[in-house]
Amino acid sequence: METENVRLLATALSIGLGVIAPALSVGLIGSKAMEALGRNPEAESAVRTTMILAAAFAESIAIFALVVALIIKFVV
Repeated sequence: METENVRLLATALSIGLGVIAPALSVGLIGSKAMEALGRNPEAESAVRTTMILAAAFAESIAIFALVVALIIKFVV
């Protein structure tokens, strides 16, 4: 029974800690994109493309953390 509790704790910690950095990153990406658009509205297309690409890379880290959490929960 104790290994079950440890496994669930490890699952919760892996997803909980694994999404903190991507959440902060996406917030900072959006913030800096809005600053860039405020300074140079003509560059909207380039800023938007770069912002979406950077947000996708940040979210991929969260998806990786989810996969690790699922592996811990169901395989280990």
